[in-house]
Amino acid sequence: MDPETLSKAFVEHYYTTFDANRAGLAGLYQDASMLTFEGQRFQGAQSIVSKLASLPFQQCQHQITTVDFQHSGPAGGMLVFVSGNLQISGEQHALKFSQASFLYRFFCLDFLGLLKCGALDRTCVPAMEKCVGIDFGF
Repeated sequence: MDPETLSKAFVEHYYTTFDANRAGLAGLYQDASMLTFEGQRFQGAQSIVSKLASLPFQQCQHQITTVDFQHSGPAGGMLVFVSGNLQISGEQHALKFSQASFLYRFFCLDFLGLLKCGALDRTCVPAMEKCVGIDFGF
């Protein structure tokens, strides 16, 4: 499978599974896999899936706007960068998100996630608070 097809297939599978059944993502991770989410680090499939399952919202829908990929190293690794919108059930405004994954031998070795809310656009703050489980006091 060529790298572009592989990266797009990974993204489609990952976000479809995340939106429907986060526990189903466990097979994408190994013991050495690492998730960094909003400054916190989680290692191993169980720890990563536990974190994803504990997010303070149960239903969401990712809308992917960009998928970029880059080969990394001679052993066949690939960096995949995704950005888009995250609509949380019950919230009026979607959050912007970006995530980078390092794929190695069909496993997600490293995963970095970031949620973005415009500095002047406070309409997405309630959704952000619900997503990360923090009251920003607005």
